[in-house]
Amino acid sequence: MPFFIIAGAINAAIAVGLGAFGAHALKERLSAHYLAVWETAVQYQMFHAIGLLAVGILMSSALLGPSTQLSWAGYLLLIGIIVFSGSLYALSLSGIGILGAITPIGGVAFIAGWILLIIAAVKFGH
Repeated sequence: MPFFIIAGAINAAIAVGLGAFGAHALKERLSAHYLAVWETAVQYQMFHAIGLLAVGILMSSALLGPSTQLSWAGYLLLIGIIVFSGSLYALSLSGIGILGAITPIGGVAFIAGWILLIIAAVKFGH
């Protein structure tokens, strides 16, 4: 599905930009702790952007084809990026600790997305 390929590519580009921003513009402004939190957000955004690309490619009729499980996997990975990485970016910039309580919701979305990808692959194999 082109949506997930586009969403993955956009998120990968954003991750590169935010990684560079953190390394250069925030290096002197954030503590080592918050800079590490920023870097974690960038890494997870990039990993899951690649996951979105994979979902989009797998939805090709030449591979697994469109499926409910793949669609949900893609949406959950996207939600995970927004919630997980977004909360960590906000935490890094604001220092508001309660934002860290939101992050695990994004982590659960990531895990659920990957599990649905597994289910789609297993269903295809049967």
